[in-house]
Amino acid sequence: MSENKVNGQIQISDEVIGVIAVTAAMEVDGVAEGNKGFTEFFGKKGQTRCVKIAKDENEAVLDMDIIVKFGTKVQAVAEEVQKKVKNAVETMTGFHVVVVNVSVSGIVKEKAVKAEEE
Repeated sequence: MSENKVNGQIQISDEVIGVIAVTAAMEVDGVAEGNKGFTEFFGKKGQTRCVKIAKDENEAVLDMDIIVKFGTKVQAVAEEVQKKVKNAVETMTGFHVVVVNVSVSGIVKEKAVKAEEE
């Protein structure tokens, strides 16, 4: 997004949009957080590797990979991720998010998540 204003130009990097998207996705119940595989997606190194962003002046398309907890309704979790990510990116950046494509890359058991947290 870049706008020419009296004070200059504003640009929002893909990395910033990715951080917003990842943070919003992690707030959804059913998205795994503590698993080693999840850390590869959402860890400190390459935090936004799981998000691909295509944008033009005012629109963005996001493709995300998530890992869900075993026993949750996968489709419901993915739909909630779509809603939260779209809302967060639009609110914080001013971009119109055309679509958020969510790919479920794995499922982890609750015990595995708790063991990783300890």
